[in-house]
Amino acid sequence: MSSSNAPSLQTADPHRPLSHFMPPANWMNDPNGPIFWKGRHHLFYQHNPKEAWFSGPMCWGHAVSDDLVNWTHLPIALAPTPGGPDKDGCWTGSAVDNNGVPTIMYTGVHPEVQCVATGGDDLVRWQKHPANPVIAQPPPGLDVTGFRDPCVWREDDAWYVVIGSGIKGEGGAALLYRSPDLISWEYLHPLLVGQKESTGEMWECPDFFPLGDKHVLLVSVLGTTLYFIGTYRNHRFYPEIQGNTDFGGSFYAAKSYLDGSGRRILWGWIWEGRNENAVRAAGWAGVMSFPRILGIDGSVLTMEPAPELRALRGASEKFEDFAVAPGEMLLDRISGDSLEISAEIDPGSAEEVGLKVFCAPDGSEETIIAFNQAEGRIWVNRERSSLSPDVHRSVNGGPFKLNEGENLNLRVFLDKSVVEVFANRRACLTTRVYPSRRDSVHVKLTASGGTARVSRLEAWKLLPARIE
Repeated sequence: MSSSNAPSLQTADPHRPLSHFMPPANWMNDPNGPIFWKGRHHLFYQHNPKEAWFSGPMCWGHAVSDDLVNWTHLPIALAPTPGGPDKDGCWTGSAVDNNGVPTIMYTGVHPEVQCVATGGDDLVRWQKHPANPVIAQPPPGLDVTGFRDPCVWREDDAWYVVIGSGIKGEGGAALLYRSPDLISWEYLHPLLVGQKESTGEMWECPDFFPLGDKHVLLVSVLGTTLYFIGTYRNHRFYPEIQGNTDFGGSFYAAKSYLDGSGRRILWGWIWEGRNENAVRAAGWAGVMSFPRILGIDGSVLTMEPAPELRALRGASEKFEDFAVAPGEMLLDRISGDSLEISAEIDPGSAEEVGLKVFCAPDGSEETIIAFNQAEGRIWVNRERSSLSPDVHRSVNGGPFKLNEGENLNLRVFLDKSVVEVFANRRACLTTRVYPSRRDSVHVKLTASGGTARVSRLEAWKLLPARIE
């Protein structure tokens, strides 16, 4: 399906998001090399421009934004060169400013090798370096599970890169290299090696960066993106804390960059939650998450939606100071499949409290966002999210506790088939749901085991972004 079908896709498909970034049609996965360049946000992404599936040689799609909300599509930045080291695909990597020259480092596949391309000042035209591949093989003596997705940064008078990998029998690994010029690379050592039992045997899409007075390493593995917070000295990383960027089961390959004001902004690939036949029939696949602003609060990586997203707020309804008895409460002034909901809830004596969204009038479809204070867990339940036989059904969540005297603060974004949840800035849940009924648009509050109290709840219609 060609991009010329995009207008009909956007208006006719009830599950195609309208506020999140997507290409006009076909397949998208990992965010690649986001960069703030000349006052504008550039987002590259893995893209199959020919069909809505991960098949055939992958390209780097490209879009630009002035405000993180509205986007303009640009020509494909990188495509495979027949007979070249990237002949079977231009896979994930990074974009950096090399003394005023925009430079991409990325992975060519079959075999996995690292390549470099340089761009013009508009980041539209790119030239692959004649020395490609600049890293032609994994380090000698290492029996690796993979070798891809370079993350590049400048440190003192040299360039450094970590490459996603794994050591067979040991665990996932981020392999560290150094270069004076982004072309000639020297292998140093693993930045970090995990344990295959707990953190998998192949780390994809590593992202390494300073944040506050610590360093953070992100790795994508086992269907999620993990984070490690620790100390970096003498080119070695000593992790102190491990966590998960998202408990929802649909957020992967996260990649960050600094904007002009020094904010660390994170993007992630929100993958589909339905079978291949349904994906191909839709003609599109993959959604970019909303941008998240990262921070560190004690022992936790904090994440909150970029404040620019408030520009998507439309008409609103507001409720204040009311009790939620055991059972469920219909919020009859709030409905829709494109909403932002902000709620502050005191769980009180309730064992469990939460929201139900995308609810059918008869309860046949619903998606549940719940917090259980007794268990110290938060989750999203999509087992009854759709009557369609094509969708994935699961309950996904993770550990989450409130501090003494702290209320539950939820920011929930609903965008057709996307659900993104932010809880107290320190837990996120992202998932995909595909209600089969057009009237599955209602919102309810729930409580069990006791009474909760809502201090404040406000909901806005989520406006479409301008993506053209």
